Amino acid sequence: MAGRASAQAALETRRSVLGAAAELASVEGLDSVTIGRLADRLGMSKAGVIGQFRSKEKLQLETVELVMDAFRTQVWEPVRHLDPGLPRLLAACAAWVRYGADPGYSGGCLLTQVTYDYDGRTGAVHDRIAEGRGRWRDTLRRDIEAAVAAGDLPPGTDTAQVVYGLESLAAGITPARLLHGDSRAEDWALRGMRAVLGVPATD
Repeated sequence: MAGRASAQAALETRRSVLGAAAELASVEGLDSVTIGRLADRLGMSKAGVIGQFRSKEKLQLETVELVMDAFRTQVWEPVRHLDPGLPRLLAACAAWVRYGADPGYSGGCLLTQVTYDYDGRTGAVHDRIAEGRGRWRDTLRRDIEAAVAAGDLPPGTDTAQVVYGLESLAAGITPARLLHGDSRAEDWALRGMRAVLGVPATD
């Protein structure tokens, strides 16, 4: 019984550390996530934080995993059961902009933040971000191709161009909200996504 309680306490500590890491990274970038800063924030010893993750890179990788899990939970899981093609693609876009507008971090969309932090680097963190974002691109690509096959999007639709356009609009939500104070960033992004797909906007 004591062993189970100890394991649960360790799990809760790990979650607290990762939550603090994600919040810090959303505002100051993933490089700001260090053992020392998290120990100070949480009132823990450095040894207590290191014992959970063993290295700064491991901590950063697990922070990235946390962010990607949140993205899957909030964006993909609510729509994955829908019919492949345009119906699911439109629902995914709506869920995506909702997530971008309210990702749960004060610094905005952390997935966008860590991408900007590491897109020009090499190493394990860069590779994990690229892998995760690559899977999302593949998911979008499959539904775009299904929409073309079903006749919901025109033949000859440039799938890569559409994916690029959707990603660019999603990435613009955080700076529009936080830098420019645009309270309609979510609406603009969704309208833009529908325009990229050639689907009329809904009011």
